[in-house]
Amino acid sequence: MRNLLDFSSGSAILMTLLILALTSVIAVGIRLIFMQTFQRRRERENRQINERLKVLIAAYKVLGGSFTGELVVDPAHLRDLRQSADTEEDLNTLASASERRRRIRDAVETALSDVVLLGTEEQVLLAAQAANDMVAGKSIETAALVVSLRNFIRQSLDLTPIPAGITVPSQGPIRIVAGGNNSKRSGEPGGKGGGGNSGGGASGGIALTDNSHNSETP
Repeated sequence: MRNLLDFSSGSAILMTLLILALTSVIAVGIRLIFMQTFQRRRERENRQINERLKVLIAAYKVLGGSFTGELVVDPAHLRDLRQSADTEEDLNTLASASERRRRIRDAVETALSDVVLLGTEEQVLLAAQAANDMVAGKSIETAALVVSLRNFIRQSLDLTPIPAGITVPSQGPIRIVAGGNNSKRSGEPGGKGGGGNSGGGASGGIALTDNSHNSETP
């Protein structure tokens, strides 16, 4: 360093200043490159967190959209009704009565698929178990998975845990109006916030967009 700092003559001083300026520019350039790389990586991670939360919030709204009524998901398909119906009239009656249950089942299956894709290990385990039970023709409850999703989402958004003194009732799947194609309840496939492409979430300063809840409740 002492060899570079030569102040014995005017030209030496000028050369020394040029060397110092060049060194400073290189140091600033390296720092800017490092900061930009770090910022881009952080923005990418934030986008990933944001998209993950959007999907899981939408799944939460589908799986835990109701507190009262029927909280069990019926996995029966129309083909099962055809096998159990004796006459065409019975089939029409059963199909009409089960239309809402079948719509709920379809929405729950989509939500479970999203949870398996982006959920935590505990959530994937619960979602896979529910999916296996549905495949086996068993009715399922989503309350345990909803609690896990709720806790994870609140933690990801830096929200305080729900106080221990507050008892939250068991939650069941969202209610869907049978025969309606314009359902607007958040989290329902086909409506606002449907499937895994809506909802809102944020972590580390990312904005969370809440969808409005304006569906009809039977």
